[in-house]
Amino acid sequence: MFRKLHKPEQGELRIFIDGVEVAAEAGESVAAVLLRQAESWSRLTPVMGAKRGPYCMMGVCFDCLAEVDGMSSVQTCLTTVQDGMRVVRQRGKRSLTF
Repeated sequence: MFRKLHKPEQGELRIFIDGVEVAAEAGESVAAVLLRQAESWSRLTPVMGAKRGPYCMMGVCFDCLAEVDGMSSVQTCLTTVQDGMRVVRQRGKRSLTF
């Protein structure tokens, strides 16, 4: 899979993907962190349950959607990591609650 080409200059941040602590670097996108994981997918499609993952990395394709800090359908390629952020891979269709 993907890996970093350098060692982070400043201290690493920690985010949680499906409850598992993962190292991240300030300024990188959540999608970039997802792509470095053994399971790089970010969501399952609502109808077929097929795995989808970051593809275009510029907010056009919507394949990188995931739940970030409790908010569903977040484009992870456009979301910068924050220390302590919680990412949950989105499974099926998004539920709306008011």
